[in-house]
Amino acid sequence: MKTIATYLLMCSAALADISTCRAAASLGNGSALKECTPLAKAGNPDAQFSLGFMYTFGQGVPQDYKEAARWYRLAAEQGNLPAQFNLGVIYDKGKGVPQDYKEAMHWYRLAAEQGDASAQFSLGFMYDSGQGVPQDYKEALLWYRLAAEQGNASAQSFLGLSYNFGQGVPQDYKEAARWYRLAAEQGNASAQLNLGVMYDSGQGVPQDYVQAHMWFNLAGAAGSPKGAENRDIVAAKMTPAQIADAQRLAREWKPKTAK
Repeated sequence: MKTIATYLLMCSAALADISTCRAAASLGNGSALKECTPLAKAGNPDAQFSLGFMYTFGQGVPQDYKEAARWYRLAAEQGNLPAQFNLGVIYDKGKGVPQDYKEAMHWYRLAAEQGDASAQFSLGFMYDSGQGVPQDYKEALLWYRLAAEQGNASAQSFLGLSYNFGQGVPQDYKEAARWYRLAAEQGNASAQLNLGVMYDSGQGVPQDYVQAHMWFNLAGAAGSPKGAENRDIVAAKMTPAQIADAQRLAREWKPKTAK
């Protein structure tokens, strides 16, 4: 009985230590390195990930992508999901390591197979663009859909593109508009722009210049260079009352959170 009690106390202490490490790392304060390093060196994957995160963003330590990659790898090799994804990003972008799309694919896949939506989207994009693998629109679609169904706005937007242009799936404007809308409602600028195009042309949705103007306006405000340009083009087809209505809708619009 004493052995069990001692073991439980040790487990509780270890959990308290990693909780302190995580909290310090998330705040980026000076104590994070002190709290996390002993745990990370002892092989704790959460602490290893926390150190990698700190070195990635320079929180409490000088920014050092090479050191970040080292700690992410130690955690990723133990199956730590966020470390697998972040290590994929590091190889994808070539930060702290030579750029290597195949290595990025490897780590994205491991995280994607654990259900991580960001990794699923990234894996889909690699197949879509042919980076690290032969281009394969059907495989890209598979991963986009898995991420999109979890509410990932980027995946929803790219899934819309797949249906819009018939890449890996029969062309279907209505389905394209559905996925664009889900991403657009979360504030994705590319999806807002593309949804505006569909309302302007009447593809997949009834033609509606007011809706087109609203989505173009929102896309421009969200950073799309074509948003304001397209808004002004469609405005030339509208009455002053329609333009005023579209502007009101844009002012009242609020992003939705993925469910």
